[in-house]
Amino acid sequence: MSFGEPNNPYGPPPQQPPTAPGYGGPQQQPTPGYGVPQAPPYQQQAYPPQPYPPQYPGPGGLHPGGPAEMPRPTRVAQILVGVIALAHAILAGAYVYFLTQWDEVMTEAGITGDPEAERFADLGKGVVVFFLALASVFAVLGLVLLLQYAKGGNTVRVCSIVYSSFAIVTGIFMLAYWGLGLILMAVAIVAIVMSAKRESAAWFQRPRY
Repeated sequence: MSFGEPNNPYGPPPQQPPTAPGYGGPQQQPTPGYGVPQAPPYQQQAYPPQPYPPQYPGPGGLHPGGPAEMPRPTRVAQILVGVIALAHAILAGAYVYFLTQWDEVMTEAGITGDPEAERFADLGKGVVVFFLALASVFAVLGLVLLLQYAKGGNTVRVCSIVYSSFAIVTGIFMLAYWGLGLILMAVAIVAIVMSAKRESAAWFQRPRY
């Protein structure tokens, strides 16, 4: 039996001709480790983010960590809070003067001696005393806020906005007094706007060392 016969089942299998790349035949890939160097996988080196302190505008340019001096809007808000506190102090003084004249005014009005009229007069006097206490408390609160602008935190800014909002209500009650209520309302609105500005927020939220 010859090895060259095609029907010989024990003969060597016919050899396939090599297929050139690009002609549809299978391409053999080189096996790593047998003469072909294997490139290491590309790894991107991660760098930790570098922290940068926030910068805020102020006199002379940007200041890292917060403004070095109190910004102008914050200074204006501080002055207006002082004006509101002074207005409440003057209002409290007016209530005190009115109470000192209360009995004399009631006597001139002929209310004394009438139990029903005296009861209503005492009720009105109690209302005046309530407004006196309220004005005194607002004057003291305004003074405390005024003194905390230099070293206080963000709570001072929030309290200034709330304080000025209540001052608008006071201005509504004072509309009948020669337009003083309108002035107080305008001052309170400007104080709210100045306290809500970004410069004021940066001042009260600045780091303290």
